[in-house]
Amino acid sequence: MNSLSRIYALANNTFREAIRNKLLYMLLGFSVVMISSGVVLATLSYVEVHEILQDMGLAAIRFFSVGIAIFVGIGLIHNEVDRRTIFTILSKPVSRNEFLVGKWAGLTFTVWLLLALMAGAFAIVSLLAGAPLGLDHLVAIVLIGLELMVVVAIATFFSSFTTPMLAALFSVGLWMIGHLSRDLHALGQQSEVGTVTTMANFVFLLMPDFEVFNKTLEAVHGLPIDSGEIGLAFVYAVGYTVCTLILGAMIFSRRDFK
Repeated sequence: MNSLSRIYALANNTFREAIRNKLLYMLLGFSVVMISSGVVLATLSYVEVHEILQDMGLAAIRFFSVGIAIFVGIGLIHNEVDRRTIFTILSKPVSRNEFLVGKWAGLTFTVWLLLALMAGAFAIVSLLAGAPLGLDHLVAIVLIGLELMVVVAIATFFSSFTTPMLAALFSVGLWMIGHLSRDLHALGQQSEVGTVTTMANFVFLLMPDFEVFNKTLEAVHGLPIDSGEIGLAFVYAVGYTVCTLILGAMIFSRRDFK
């Protein structure tokens, strides 16, 4: 069995384990409720009813899918260590790097599947409310999928060396910072102190920029989405994910489970 086959087997096992998690279905249920509740809230406005509906729907999809990625993902490695099953897995011809990548791949596929279900609920609600749907909405959801790929990598990275509580706090904090990093960078550029500007540039390069995946405004208001921005988002997602997993694998390979 080659490396890809072992990673696939680990990913498949992770997917089966993840879909048995009750928290996953609770978050999925809340997301559908929030997407549907947009119809009620949109009726409170006399203007941009459809825009409010879809803006809330896409926001709910992003929020709950990230929640699933983090709060389900952080427990995957911890559960293997806590139940001592990781010793059984690593006693087989499976490296720690393959174990980590397999966990990431399985959870990424899980959140992508749930994202598709949420997108289906979003489309049904939009059609029932008479809100227009177009290719831009699909692009916005695909970009959310790329964002989730990075979030899962970050959650996997933190869970590879710390407790679930800290991993959750770090992952949520980094996701929030990632959506504010552009604003923080812009504020740093306005400073007259050279050190502050330099630090702002360093932090912006180090922290994830999740706004590159946020095209909700364009999709909701029918604004054009540049194909170059889509390509940049794809390259950025793959690059940041690979770097995060490599760093996580380096730490995980030195972790003592005793």
